[in-house]
Amino acid sequence: MQQREGRPRLIQALLDAFSLPDLRRRLLFTLGMLVIFRFVAHVPLPGVDLDALRELFDRNQLLGMLDMFSGGAMRNFSVAAMGVYPYITSSIIMQLLVPVIPGLRALSQEGEAGRRRINQYTHWLTVPMAGLQGYAQLALLRSQGIVVHAGALPTMAIIVSLAAGTMFLVWLGELITERGIGNGISIIIFGGIVAGLPEMIGRGFLAKGDITGLIAFVILALATMVLIVIFTEGHRRIPVQYARTAFRGARMYRQSGSTHIPLRVNTAGMIPLIFAMSLMIFPGTIASYLASPPGQDPNFWNTVAQWFSPSAPLPVGLFYWGFYFLMVVAFAFFYTMVIFEQMDLARTLQRQGGFVPGVRPGKPTTDYLNKVIRHITWGGALFLAVVAIIPFVAREVTDVAVLTLSSMGMLIMVGVALDTMKQIEAQLTMRRYEGFLK
Repeated sequence: MQQREGRPRLIQALLDAFSLPDLRRRLLFTLGMLVIFRFVAHVPLPGVDLDALRELFDRNQLLGMLDMFSGGAMRNFSVAAMGVYPYITSSIIMQLLVPVIPGLRALSQEGEAGRRRINQYTHWLTVPMAGLQGYAQLALLRSQGIVVHAGALPTMAIIVSLAAGTMFLVWLGELITERGIGNGISIIIFGGIVAGLPEMIGRGFLAKGDITGLIAFVILALATMVLIVIFTEGHRRIPVQYARTAFRGARMYRQSGSTHIPLRVNTAGMIPLIFAMSLMIFPGTIASYLASPPGQDPNFWNTVAQWFSPSAPLPVGLFYWGFYFLMVVAFAFFYTMVIFEQMDLARTLQRQGGFVPGVRPGKPTTDYLNKVIRHITWGGALFLAVVAIIPFVAREVTDVAVLTLSSMGMLIMVGVALDTMKQIEAQLTMRRYEGFLK
């Protein structure tokens, strides 16, 4: 079945997938799970002044960006207000603990059974993480006078409801992975981001009479997407030769083959952005509790809150975004080297009879691969850092403060779209080989 000319690959792949009953069933199941997710995102928790909450999100750029990730669930303070981010945090913690704790490192080397056990530990860790994050979110809203009830029982009910909402979304994501088109957790996040875009763009048009800034904003967003696609798909191919010995009867045969190891330019993904943003938010959050209220003389903590605010005007904003740039670069190198060490490619190659041409097996291969990954990570780290400060550039160039050009949101959307397209095309290719498509 040939692709029709003039039709994009993704659209053609979707049309071909809907022509197959089993793939059509998987796509419809995924859409059904997303509909359930959007329904849950509009079930609010009691005891919240929704008008005051929405006003808070409108004037706080950081909260507005987090609300976009949840698809408006935070703005409504629904049971799905935290989304699946406690699970993402738990996954990151487990990835960092695996090379440190010998028991977890041994589990990671036990194949599928070990990965299932580590995934189970990640689910267990998600519950307390969701409780802590829910309590922190509730404390922030109480400090702004948005949550009405302050008793122990209402507090416990809200925290349990938020944690249950997170675990329900994690379950939906795993159903999508098992019975849908895969990448369930990523698709849940993708659905939340996409669902929040129309409302955000609508607020931008209502708040900005002149559309010149909005046009410049859209152009900058499209250019950022192109940059993300280029660096997401970019990789360095390391040639690998395999030499095997096969016995047929009494004779010995030498078999050889060649392939390559694709080392991604952006191995760390969006994790450095999450680490850097978490550390940049922390000083400002602490300072907001200790700063003098409006109308009183500002103290030291008012200055700290201003310097660590992403919406601070120039020249103060240059400190926040410049420091953010440097931290993204540093975390990109740190996380890439941690993940690359866990892969242990040199030992895997040696165990499978493979070698890099011109490089001796063992430690020389390890040193060579580490040198290559360090060199290409410079490109990935600088790319992530540039994408991280795009919101600041968009605000200063377009003067559209209502819209929030989220670098993490765009990385997620582009990455999930590319992975989903590859998975659909892989399913179609497999069925072509099996003779389903003629």
